Order: sequence, then C-alpha cells, then structure tokens
Amino acid sequence: MGRHNVLLLDNDEPKTYKEAMMGPNSEKWLEAMRSELKSMADNKFGTWSSHLIRCDLSSTKIDADGNVHIYKVRLVAKGFRQIQGVDYDETFSPVAMLKFIRILLAIAAYHDYEVWQMDVKTAFLNGNLSEDVYMTQPDGFVCKLLKSIYGLKQASRSWNQRFDEVVKGFGFIKNVEDPCVYKKVSGSALVFLVLYVDDILLIEAVKDSLRKSFSMKDLGEAAYILGIKIYRDWSKRTYIDKVLKWFNMHDSKKGFLPMSPGTILSKTQCPSTTDEQKRMSDIPYASAIGSIMYAMICTRPDVFFALSVMSRYQSCPGEGHWIAVKNILKYLRRTKDAFLVFGDEEELVVKGYTNAGFQTDKDDSRSQAGFVFCLNGEAVSWKSSKQDTVADSTTEAEYIAASEAAKEVVWIRKFVSELGVVPSASCPLDLYCDNMGAIAQANDPRSHQKSKHILRRYHLIREIIDRGDVKICKVHTDLNVVDPLTKPLPQSKFEAHTKAMGIGYLS
Repeated sequence: MGRHNVLLLDNDEPKTYKEAMMGPNSEKWLEAMRSELKSMADNKFGTWSSHLIRCDLSSTKIDADGNVHIYKVRLVAKGFRQIQGVDYDETFSPVAMLKFIRILLAIAAYHDYEVWQMDVKTAFLNGNLSEDVYMTQPDGFVCKLLKSIYGLKQASRSWNQRFDEVVKGFGFIKNVEDPCVYKKVSGSALVFLVLYVDDILLIEAVKDSLRKSFSMKDLGEAAYILGIKIYRDWSKRTYIDKVLKWFNMHDSKKGFLPMSPGTILSKTQCPSTTDEQKRMSDIPYASAIGSIMYAMICTRPDVFFALSVMSRYQSCPGEGHWIAVKNILKYLRRTKDAFLVFGDEEELVVKGYTNAGFQTDKDDSRSQAGFVFCLNGEAVSWKSSKQDTVADSTTEAEYIAASEAAKEVVWIRKFVSELGVVPSASCPLDLYCDNMGAIAQANDPRSHQKSKHILRRYHLIREIIDRGDVKICKVHTDLNVVDPLTKPLPQSKFEAHTKAMGIGYLS
C-alpha cells in the first residue's frame, strides 16, 4: 500500500493479541478484555456452548491533549459473511450532523446552559436483534446471539433503535429534521440530547434516567468530542497537529492565507509526461485533501474555498496543485489555535450571507457559490461549491447562489423553530446579498433579456420568499462575510470576514 493510500491512524497500537501481551501496556489490554467480557455478561449478549472467549484487539481513545486515556477491546463478529435477507436486512443508522451540534452549542452559550457529555459503554451490545444470528468462536464453538455485537452489519442500527425506544420512554421528543436530536420539556426545565453513535451531549442534564437503562460513563462538562476540543468554543488544534505531523508540515513555514489572490490553477498543470505522473503518484494528495476536509467540516470554514478548488484535481494532481495544498497546511499551522468563538449577542437571531465568485474556474468558466449562516456571533452552517451551470453575468451567478442558500434557510428555520428557544425563528430569516440585480430577480418575478434562460429550478427562491421563510436583504460588498468562501482575498479583508464568522483566539 502506497503512502498516498494510507488513512490517518495511530501507528503505535498493537495489531494482534500477541503484540499486545508482549508490549509495555499488556496489563492495561488485559484489563480491557476483562471489562469487555463483563459487559457481555451484563447485557446477556448470547447463549454459549462454551465460556472460552477470545477478544480481538480494537483501539485506544485519546483525550484533548492527545494522550491515551482508554484502552478498548472488542469481540468482533465477521459481519462480512452475513447474507442480506437471511441474517440481516436494514443497516442504516443516523448520526447527528455537526451543524446541528453547532446550533445547539450556540444556543447553550447564549442561554448559559450547562453542556454535559456521556459515553455509552459497549453501546452496540445494547441492540436487540430481530434476526436469528449465530457466531462461531475462534476455537470452533457456536453461540446464538441474543443481542447485537460489534461487527454485525445491523449493529449500529439495532443500537440506535434501542436508544430511541428508551429515551422516548423518558419523555423525549425526536426532532423531525435530525433523528439524533431530542428535546424534553418538564415544567420550566428544558433538556436537549444529541446522539452521535455512542457519544451523548446533554444540554442541561438528565443523567440518572439514562444510567438506569445503559451502562454509562459520565465525562463531565463537554470538553472533547469527535476530535474537537471545547472551551465553550470549538477548536480542532489536536486534530490539526496530527494532520501536520502526518504530512511532514509540522515544522514548515507558517502561511497567512489558505489561497493567495492571483493564484491560478487549472487542468493544464496536471502531469503530461510519464515521469511527472510517476513522481506525483507518490504524493499523498487525496489523503491531504480528506484530512483537511474534516477540520473544515467541523470548525474551519475559512479553508473551504481553497479546499474546494484543490479537490477538483484529485484524479490527476500536478506539482502546482500539491504546492497549493501545502499552502493550506501552512495556513493551518499558523492558525491551529483558532476557535469558533460563541459571541455575546443581545438577541438570538440567525443571519445568512450569500455570494458568488464570478467564473473562478479557469477550465469551464463556472462560478463559485457560497453561503454562511451565523447564530450568536458564530458560523453554524456553511458551504462553498462550484455551480452546476455557467453564468454569463455576476447577477446570474449571485441569483443562483442565493437560491441555493434559500434552501438552507428553509431547513435551519424548521430546525430552530422546533427547538422552541429561538423566538426570531417565527419570522422570516434575513439572507444578505450584495448584488441588487440578484435581489430584484428574487423579489420581483420578471423576464429580462439577460435572465430568461436561467433554469427554472433556481426560481425556487421566489416561492421561499413568498411563503415567508426568508427575506433577502442588501449588504455592502465590504460587509459580506461569506466572501472568503467564494474567492481569494487580501489578508486584511480575509481576516476581517473570518472574525465576523466567529473564528478567533482565546484571550
């Protein structure tokens, strides 16, 4: 396997039982095995013809500082041998989207709610199986599984259904827009619960009820979840440090921008000779893109535009494209201490911004659309992508971008309305655009010589405005904070806009 195909994993974990027993942490691995066996016994997970069970090694969990704090061992079924329709059927299991979590944390910061984190021990062992599933032990004995187990194709789904059943029994109501977000109202008390596989965030606590049904580990106030460090703010420093080290950029120069103005990239820079192709085949281009993407999705909208551009050349990257990717890593090295900082707004209001960079792609002349939505002074939802069709004017490009942003407005408004703690959600949400022509097209249906060819699906924004979901408003070009998601900017303007998105540093 070439370096460019390697995932970002810890390489110091033992791969086999023998390696674990010969290593310096053998006692910790043995203790993890005993804990796994106890969990299976407590959950009445199967009926065995023998009690001789061998556990397969899993992995370690690290804390916010990158130190190992949990040794995990799992007995894993060979789910790849299952046959659909025989011993499994549906496998889909939802997880909470990160934008939902950001919205809830913004609300928690505004109302000064307590945010707690809990972890379900051996979560998948709690799932009830509706199929008859048998499993052989390594030594040939057989058991019929009474509960789900790690490795089964339906394990995640079984666990999610079991958890959903239990929390609804406690009076929680599932959010229509995200099936992993729950709300409970008891008198004047309001509780939110977010499930991400086996990690739980609680906005205001109901810990005792959950402990009655599941073996839980109370992690206290939320500090580290999904690789994200929380100080009532969001940071990806631990993850970014790991990415920089993996791609040998931890000692590189520090960059000031993810993509400098005047940078021109195109398919003409792709390798044209066999030697160039062979040299670039050893470059971990796609792995770097994927690693940066996770940071972008979680807390770093400031690198979205640059990452979107670099992603277009993954099938055949050239030296110039790789240099541009390394510039993003250099920028992340300088800004690895940056957080998404929750503000201190007087009113809890969602504000949206939309823009488009006109014909930024030099290969097909398509424009780059972007939007960002902020709540309590912090970006909670963002997107930057190349448009599907060529626009022949800035008005057309921005009208198309506004239409895509309006669809996000519909979703956000429904989600926050159902939460019941954002009073402004009952009114149309403000969507700011800096192009008067695009605003006129959205507000007043008309047919002009230069816009009659616009695809019908982009006129959806007019219906969204008419039914009162969104109000499109004018904003000065210099105050349109979504600009960094649509084009390269000078450093002063770039930093001003990223600050307005809530990206900052702890004082």
